[in-house]
Amino acid sequence: MADVLEKVTHFFESWKNEKPDEIYTLRQAGSNRQYFRAKAEGGSYIITYNPNNIVENNAFIEFSKHFFKNNLAVPQILFEDTDKTQYVQTDFGDISLYDILRKEGYSEHVKSLYKKSFIALAKLQIQGGKGLDYSNCIATRSFDKQAIYSDLLYFLYYFVRALDLPYDKNLLLNDFEILSSYLMQEDAKYFMHRDCQSRNVMVKDEEVYFIDYQGGMQGALQYDVASMLWQSRAALPHEWKDELVNFYFDEVNKLLDSNLNRQDFLDSYDGFVLIRMLQTLGAYGFRGLFERKQTFITSIPSGLKQLKWFLQNKKIPIRLPELQKVLWAIVDDDIIKRYETPMAGAACPLTVNINSFSYRKGIPEDTGDNGGGFVFDCRGIFNPGRFEAYKKLTGRDKEVQEFLLHKSEMPSFLQYVFGIVDISVADYIKRDFKSLSVNFGCTGGQHRSVFAADNLARHLKEKFGVKVELHHLEQEAKNWVNG
Repeated sequence: MADVLEKVTHFFESWKNEKPDEIYTLRQAGSNRQYFRAKAEGGSYIITYNPNNIVENNAFIEFSKHFFKNNLAVPQILFEDTDKTQYVQTDFGDISLYDILRKEGYSEHVKSLYKKSFIALAKLQIQGGKGLDYSNCIATRSFDKQAIYSDLLYFLYYFVRALDLPYDKNLLLNDFEILSSYLMQEDAKYFMHRDCQSRNVMVKDEEVYFIDYQGGMQGALQYDVASMLWQSRAALPHEWKDELVNFYFDEVNKLLDSNLNRQDFLDSYDGFVLIRMLQTLGAYGFRGLFERKQTFITSIPSGLKQLKWFLQNKKIPIRLPELQKVLWAIVDDDIIKRYETPMAGAACPLTVNINSFSYRKGIPEDTGDNGGGFVFDCRGIFNPGRFEAYKKLTGRDKEVQEFLLHKSEMPSFLQYVFGIVDISVADYIKRDFKSLSVNFGCTGGQHRSVFAADNLARHLKEKFGVKVELHHLEQEAKNWVNG
């Protein structure tokens, strides 16, 4: 861990023959890949560091080269090391379609970006699939019956079993067999992105670009459009879904010389909507309920609500009695409430007071109504303040942030902090408490505590929408003295 930033910097230098003007870590999503942004000669580049999954890297690199050569909306691979543990690609910025959706809501502009995405997706699937070497796929070359059945087992083992609900295993497996066979009737000869969602569509200068298709394989057209339109976090209006799936159909039909039948396509589409939703719930179960990653746990209610609407309003033209029984059980209101994150609305009285402080000055007094709160000691984290280069910097400087992310246990420390504080914040919101204090202390109140306090403040705002009062006591005192 300690040498990652140095390795990435050296890798970049071996390509550019010069040091980057700036290089820093990008926030991770659900995977273990580490992303960095490097800036040099007026250009910006994304570096991926992933030494533990060469097969995944190879898939992304080789797919990207093929797609880019065919003028499709993907990044260009600019450089890679010989063992494919690292690679450089073009930088599309930080704004995804999902970010724009969250900012603008269901605007006509957002709808137009979805349409652009479906035009680009149709080309990626049909034109990109031609001549593609599927031997580079990570696990399986095609989304065949076995792959579909595996997704259903994934849902069963990591979600249904985690809820400890009763079901008849033999009957359920029989329904899985029937559903797998039904979906295999669809023509599966196109490139399937496999994780086509608005988070994986980058928007730059009003153009759209796809990323994170390393899990791609050969498959049916309907899977990706189902994935895009039924992304639970996006929660698109259902009238949008109907309009956009028909828009997408028209686009693919143009590329296929009008050889598709609309009703047959849409009948199969509903089946792929179902399998995608179940696969997603399996992922939420594995990443959230087993690996305890909070982002995935908080996604469970939106996934279940989408599934409930689907069960109430759509029909699969085959009988799946045991599966339907299980699905109705998991969308029960009590199950949904179990995983819902209480959000702090405008009327919520709670304010979380977060402070960084120096242990030389003592722990800050809690002046809130409830008393108590948390004090986290950051002094067990490797201190960048020991080094001359960081002594005049704080936890808000990128150099210190990179040190703490890659040369200390700060990421693990914060995950434990988030888990502990989240319990109290959720409870305080429900009980209309007015205040909660969280304090981070280190030796000087300059590096580790500042970084930790900033990260918790961002986490609580994103997860709960709660009001946060953030103070860096030692830094504010210094500024007051200096002023």
